[in-house]
Amino acid sequence: MAKLHKDIDASDKRPERIVLLAVDFTDFGGNRVVRQNDFQAAVAEAKELIKATGGELVETLTCQKDKPNAALFVGSGKAEEVADLVTQFEANLVVVNHPLSPTQERNLEKACQCRVIDRVGLILDIFAQRARTQEGKLQVELAQLTHLSSRLVRGYGHLQSQKGGIGMKGPGETQLETDRRLIGSKITRLKQQLQQVKQQRQTQRKSRYRNGTPTFALVGYTNAGKSSLFNRLTKAEVLAKDQLFATLDTTARRLFLAPPNVNVVLTDTVGFVRDLPHSLVEAFAATLEETAQADVLLHVVDRSHPEWSRQIDDVNEVLKQIKADDIPTLLVLNKIDLLPQNNVLPEGAVVDAKGEVVAMHVSVQSGAGLSDLRAWMTEKAQA
Repeated sequence: MAKLHKDIDASDKRPERIVLLAVDFTDFGGNRVVRQNDFQAAVAEAKELIKATGGELVETLTCQKDKPNAALFVGSGKAEEVADLVTQFEANLVVVNHPLSPTQERNLEKACQCRVIDRVGLILDIFAQRARTQEGKLQVELAQLTHLSSRLVRGYGHLQSQKGGIGMKGPGETQLETDRRLIGSKITRLKQQLQQVKQQRQTQRKSRYRNGTPTFALVGYTNAGKSSLFNRLTKAEVLAKDQLFATLDTTARRLFLAPPNVNVVLTDTVGFVRDLPHSLVEAFAATLEETAQADVLLHVVDRSHPEWSRQIDDVNEVLKQIKADDIPTLLVLNKIDLLPQNNVLPEGAVVDAKGEVVAMHVSVQSGAGLSDLRAWMTEKAQA
C-alpha cells in the first residue's frame, strides 16, 4: 500500500505532456520570407512560454491556413492529426498558440479527448505561478476569472440540473447560472480591492511629487534584462532569471546618482509580450499605471535577440494602450556582449543627427555602458 501511495505521489509531480499547435495565417502575397520568419519567431516564443510553465513539450504541429475555422479553429483533418499525436505521445494538454473562442476550445477538447488551452490561458498560467505579492496575486486572479467567465459552458454535463437551497439564488437556478453569478461577484470584489491598491499607489506618487523626486520606469519585452539592470543600478535583489515573465510584481527603489547628488526613484515592471491579451492589460492596470505616471521610461531591449526590432514595436503597442507612449523614452539596448563578432556595437550613447541621445548600448552582465547610462539619467533628473 505504501508503494502505491508513492507511485501516485510521483505521478502527480510529473510535468504535463504538451502538444503545441501553431497555425500560420500569413497571406501568400507580399514578402513571404519576412512573414515566415515572423511565424517561426512566434513558434519559438510559444515553446519558451511552455518551458516557463514547467510543462514538457512532446511534439509541435504547424500548418498553414487562410483563416480560422469557426468550430475547430483548424480543419477537421488537422484536428484528427492533433488527436493522434495526443494518443501517440500520451499527452494530457494541447496548447494552441493563438486566442481561441470558447466554442473552438470546447470542440477541440472533444476531438482530442484532453484539455486544450490557448495562448491567453498559457500566459495566465505562468502569471499564476510567478505572482508573489498580494497585489500581483489579485491581478492574476482577476485576469483568470475574466478569462474563465466566458468559458463556463465547458466541462459541464449537468447544465440543466437545478440547484437551489441555502446560500443559493433560489430554486430554478441552473448550476451554470450559479457559477456565473459567483464568479461575477468575485470579479467585482477583486476590482474593488485593486481600486484600493490604485489609491495607495496614487498617495505614494503624490508624496514623491511633493518631494520633487523624478521617477524612471523600466519597461520592455519579457526577458530583456530589466530586473538585472534594476539590480545592477540599485543593488537590490529582485528575482532575475533567464526566462519569460520572471518578474510580475512592481518594485520601486530610491537610486542615488552621484555626482552631483541626485535622488531618483527607479521602478521595475512586468515584461510585455507580443499580442498581450487585453484582459491582462486591464487586470494589471494598477501595476501598469506606475509606467504611465513615470517621468522617463527606460525601454530595455535584448539587442542580441533576432527579433529585437519587432519586440520594440510590440512594447510600443502596449505603451500606446496604457497611454504611456508620449513619455520621454530612452532605448537601452542590452546584451551587446552576446552579439556575434561580426556585429560588435560600441558601448555607450547613440546620438541622432541633432546630437540628441536616443539609445544606449549596454551590457548589464559585463557592466559595459552603464556609467554612460547613469550619467544620462543624472542629466535627465536635473532637467
